[in-house]
Amino acid sequence: MARVKRGVAAHKKHKKLLEQGEGRRGAKRKLVRPAREAALHALAYALRDRRARKGQFRALWIARINAASREAGVSYSRLMAAMRAAGVQLDRKVLADMAVRDPKVFRRYVEMIKDGSFTGQAERS
Repeated sequence: MARVKRGVAAHKKHKKLLEQGEGRRGAKRKLVRPAREAALHALAYALRDRRARKGQFRALWIARINAASREAGVSYSRLMAAMRAAGVQLDRKVLADMAVRDPKVFRRYVEMIKDGSFTGQAERS
């Protein structure tokens, strides 16, 4: 059986790791083992924060809807309960966008839900 020397493959792998470490300080950009650890941590943080971003956006949407609905005279929780009771299927992202970009329409929408004149999906089908 022929002898296998792994120097070329290892060098290629190390080079790839060190390229990923560009921009880092100290040993993390110059030495292979710290560069590998830094890369693994960076990937773990990236995965965690992609998940966390979704919760941060939801909190932002809720804050925007709450501010706009309070201007219309209703708290966020009462607005969402009334929407659920009316069968409205707008999500928080759309509501927050409406509250920021078109406050008049949002206010009119809130008034319709408050009055009970909005029946949502049940009216269409």
